[in-house]
Amino acid sequence: NNQMPPSAKAVFFDVDFTLIFPGPTFLGEGYQAFCARYGIDVDPLQFEQAVASAAPMLDSLDDVYDPEIFIAYTSHIIERMGGSGPRVDECSREIYDEWAACQHFTMYDDVPEVLRTLHASGLKMGLISNSHRGLKSFQTHFDLQGLFAVTVSSVEHGYMKPHRSIFEAALRAARVEAAEAVMVGDSLTHDVDGARRLGMRGVLVARSGPVTAPPDVPVIRSLRELPPLVGV
Repeated sequence: NNQMPPSAKAVFFDVDFTLIFPGPTFLGEGYQAFCARYGIDVDPLQFEQAVASAAPMLDSLDDVYDPEIFIAYTSHIIERMGGSGPRVDECSREIYDEWAACQHFTMYDDVPEVLRTLHASGLKMGLISNSHRGLKSFQTHFDLQGLFAVTVSSVEHGYMKPHRSIFEAALRAARVEAAEAVMVGDSLTHDVDGARRLGMRGVLVARSGPVTAPPDVPVIRSLRELPPLVGV
């Protein structure tokens, strides 16, 4: 099908790893520093392997937002880095709390320009996030005020992507039909598949390399590839 996709009326974005990425605080040496404060010794060189090992815990998320899921995920990473002892849970809770702080994150350099281009075109834009970071503070910290008409976070909504109700809440708030909306995110499971089940279109952001996606799901390496896909 070589036809241009229909113009969208609304575009919704995931936040973490789509618009922003964590800095050193949440990499191997950052985890080592957190753990050291609790008397836990970990090997920062094991961090990437530990994250890969923990990833399935987030792919099989229950639909209800529960901080304990993310704390267990973090504890798994610490343990796979060699950490042990009675304070692992306590350390994981601090890491979870700090994940909400915007100053630990950096915005991808393609994001501000593309968001402003889409906003100027008259598209409604929204955020749909599974993170517990406040979406108001996110917009203020990264100087994005006024660009988003709708924000829905799972910690406030109560359900997480890919649960249909979080997408339905965003569509209602934007006053658009599912067929008029596009969801853009880095997770095929949570962002793209969840949105497509409602009849929205999905665009998968794969910044770090090739991924497998259904043939009718556009895969982009940069947000700069997005405007033509939404009719801008």
